[in-house]
Amino acid sequence: MEVTSTLPTARVFKAYVLESDTIFPKAVPHAIKGVDYLQGTGAPGSIRMVSFVPGLGIEYLKEKVDAVDPDNLSYTYTVIESEVFKNMIEKISYETKFSEAPNGGTIVNVTTKFYSVGDVEIKEEAIKDSLQNRSQIFKAVEEYLLANPDA
Repeated sequence: MEVTSTLPTARVFKAYVLESDTIFPKAVPHAIKGVDYLQGTGAPGSIRMVSFVPGLGIEYLKEKVDAVDPDNLSYTYTVIESEVFKNMIEKISYETKFSEAPNGGTIVNVTTKFYSVGDVEIKEEAIKDSLQNRSQIFKAVEEYLLANPDA
């Protein structure tokens, strides 16, 4: 998946990676209720829980931070648990790279890998839905930052 932003790369990385626990609930309050660290504070090995508002079909997910590289503007994490996995998905890993766009904005490239349990086949529709949701979060964060430049 690739999304773009008009905001500077360092600002997008900071909001999406370093401050996502406070920015996400503010940028997407209709979907994300909270982001809480269960272990660590965001460094590799940290585990956090993202809680969703009722009625979305997902209650929570737990993410493990695999790598944070502010120098190369990259972030890797794995969703390790969610009630929607239903013995079909073992985990989902995301490799995210932030780079400067020619116009001074940001290009965000996300490589997503789904790991199924056993021989379970993950439907293409589920993958598309996941990518669309991720894209909507990126855009909501961008809109929030544009409306709140001091955030």
